[in-house]
Amino acid sequence: MDAVREQTMPKQAIRAIVDALPDDASYEEILAELALDRLVERGLADARSGRLVPDAAARERMLAWRR
Repeated sequence: MDAVREQTMPKQAIRAIVDALPDDASYEEILAELALDRLVERGLADARSGRLVPDAAARERMLAWRR
């Protein structure tokens, strides 16, 4: 999260996401956007904290899933 986002209350962040969607957005679309935002924020927090996996290691993990 950026500095502004970190200070934003979850309810305010949710409102901003919902307000950015079209008025006719479905419940599923709203939930998908909220989930995507949360996943991106978690990933950015991991990156800032140094919890990263090198590309080669990630590829190896994904190949293992296919076996």
